[in-house]
Amino acid sequence: MSETRRKLTTILSADVQDYTRMMRADEEGTLATLKRYRDSMGRLIEAHEGRVVNTWGDGLIAEFPSVVEAVRTAVDVQNELAGCNENCPSDEQMLFRIGINLGDVIAEGDDLYGDGVNVAARLQASAPAGGIVISNTVYDQVRNKVAVGFDFLGPLEVKNIDGGVPSYAVRIGMADTRPAFRSETFGRPGDGAASDDGRAHPKPDQGGLIAAIKTGSLPVLAVIAAGLVALNLLTWNGVLWAVWPLLGLGILAGLAWLRTNRWVDRGIGVLALSGLVLLTINLLTWRGVFWAVWPLLAFAVVGGIRWVTRQKRGLRS
Repeated sequence: MSETRRKLTTILSADVQDYTRMMRADEEGTLATLKRYRDSMGRLIEAHEGRVVNTWGDGLIAEFPSVVEAVRTAVDVQNELAGCNENCPSDEQMLFRIGINLGDVIAEGDDLYGDGVNVAARLQASAPAGGIVISNTVYDQVRNKVAVGFDFLGPLEVKNIDGGVPSYAVRIGMADTRPAFRSETFGRPGDGAASDDGRAHPKPDQGGLIAAIKTGSLPVLAVIAAGLVALNLLTWNGVLWAVWPLLGLGILAGLAWLRTNRWVDRGIGVLALSGLVLLTINLLTWRGVFWAVWPLLAFAVVGGIRWVTRQKRGLRS
């Protein structure tokens, strides 16, 4: 009988999003893809000094002596598999969810058991397709050591653990290709949209002027604004009508800035932009009454509450 002992280790848990549907559609093709992707994962895990503990169905458990190397492995895995999926039709892409936890486990031979493993599996189940979710114990060790960003998701309910486990989504790379997370990703859609089955599917290609306006391309918006001002001046009849479409372009530019600036809280940014728009409308339609002061006050209160709440969450985690 194998010796049983306790140890502190980093657990990586991964599985395939929507695996059952893929097996129903193409059993042999799905198994071949799973084997190929698992081989890639195993190679990356070994390269980062980890080991595969167990595999079953579409799942995989690995452990690492280093928390930093576990997170780096997860990022490398998602980046490499994303490259593999690029040449596949959307309904044939195999997207993995990954959860990582640092915790105390029971080791029996080569197998691991206990809450440390269960938490990693729960984090993995909460991750979106192609995403990574880590526990607060992992975050505390890697937040200043890995070149990725993090979004606080709040406490994740886990059986036998009171108060849940604070969790974080890992932002992979600078491009906004990661899955969106609730309100934290306002104005930052990825290349794909989530369908009812939870998978990310590529959006139809949108080219030309309409796509540039929808995505808030700042140079294009600036050219349009200049054209509107020139048209207004060339057809001048005493009315500055261009101010209203210019306001609309300004809103798109503000949303584009929020979409690309990852250091600004999206909720507070939207409140500030809304307040600026109301203030502008008040000034443009000035009749001697500063009516915008009341919604501005409400926005300030809501923004202040959100900021204080996020600071407290950060301190608790």
